[in-house]
Amino acid sequence: RQISHRIFVNRSLHLENIKFYGFDMDYTIAEYKSPQYEQLGFNLVKERLVTLGYPVEILQFEYDPSFPVRGLWFDSLYGNLLKVDAYGNILVCVHGFEFLKHSQVYELYPNKFLQLDESRVYVLNTLFNLPETYLLACLVDFFTNSPQYAEQVDKTGVKYGELFMSFRSIFQDVRGAVDWVHIYGDLKKKTLENLDEYVKKDERLPMVLSRIRESGAKLFLLTNSDYNFTDKIMTFLFDFPHGAKPEEPHRDWKTYFDTIVVDARKPLFFGEGTILRQVDTTTGALRVGTHMGPLQVNQVYSGGSCDVFTKLIGAKGKDVLYVGDHIFGDILKSKKIRGWRTFLIIPELVQELHVWTDKCQLFAELQRLDVKLGDLYKNLDSSAKEKPDISSVRTCIRDVTHKMDLAYGMMGSLFRSGSRQTFFSSQVVRYADLYAATIMNLMYYPFSYMFRAP
Repeated sequence: RQISHRIFVNRSLHLENIKFYGFDMDYTIAEYKSPQYEQLGFNLVKERLVTLGYPVEILQFEYDPSFPVRGLWFDSLYGNLLKVDAYGNILVCVHGFEFLKHSQVYELYPNKFLQLDESRVYVLNTLFNLPETYLLACLVDFFTNSPQYAEQVDKTGVKYGELFMSFRSIFQDVRGAVDWVHIYGDLKKKTLENLDEYVKKDERLPMVLSRIRESGAKLFLLTNSDYNFTDKIMTFLFDFPHGAKPEEPHRDWKTYFDTIVVDARKPLFFGEGTILRQVDTTTGALRVGTHMGPLQVNQVYSGGSCDVFTKLIGAKGKDVLYVGDHIFGDILKSKKIRGWRTFLIIPELVQELHVWTDKCQLFAELQRLDVKLGDLYKNLDSSAKEKPDISSVRTCIRDVTHKMDLAYGMMGSLFRSGSRQTFFSSQVVRYADLYAATIMNLMYYPFSYMFRAP
């Protein structure tokens, strides 16, 4: 298979045993166009911050897609974006747009290490976090370098006259503004007004879902979005003159699923959940009362919990493959709490694989240097008194790692820094049984396929 068509494996999985395929909508079935969609979110959050009293100069910030990468930690104490490995060891530290040197990192973080403490660290894990990642860097850079703001001695914020602004309060304002834009603001409205601009459309989608059903499995949609937004996005995605095959007539998107759940409120859905209600699809309004009977085909439900849902559809856990883009909300919780099999969608894989193949000589060079480093210690044991000079090899390793990182963008690869795995990468390995760039890659495998972990 072409590398771009592949599905990658962390844990062996036999598709023949999967009776239910569940899909998230945002960034899974509906893939948003990058960087246009991030640009829209970025601009709306900027505008919201200005209405909250932030200086109008911030409206001049322009979104730069080459800077942010998913999976960074934001340290709200010092206002730094951190790229860390699986254990919290710091690989890259950026204050605004200034990449800190080793000595500066050690000053702030003894042992170049930080514990994942949720009261201090926010993990920017989702594709929705990309505009926010870049905006945090812009704001920290702006306030640190503007002459009217003085940086605090303890490096936890800036002063403007008698006014103190901590990096934590800036972070809280940005977080609040992002949530406001998503829930009450114009993000959804502007997306729906210009679907061609912001949403990718792929005529293979009806075919993929139809083939899953032909294999004998059932399909469900499980999304946090409300019904009206879901309906408009899905109607657009299935808006082709034909159905699953060119000779078949067009069908309503709802007919491709056995069960549809909106307003799921994941990850809460995988725990205590909320009340399961039926949605009136003509008005989008919820019907009063809890839905108690069996789930009906072509009906849309709102809320609920995994417990109730799996009983109603007759699923056990291991026979469900859930496909989503959100490591925490979709993948981690569905696996840890419910034992569902998991398939993570990582759109960035296309670029990552392209760089990997394009720059393979750099990876080969790094391996060669690793061998060379080992050779310097080859004939030495615990009795050795002399120390080999490894400084030139270490410098070369650092240079090659830096070149590799820059090939991916300013913050480097999503999965690694040199030969070290990132925190994001470790989570993928731990919680995703399968992963791929798009759900369309299911087209290139038979539904009897045995995915074998290496």
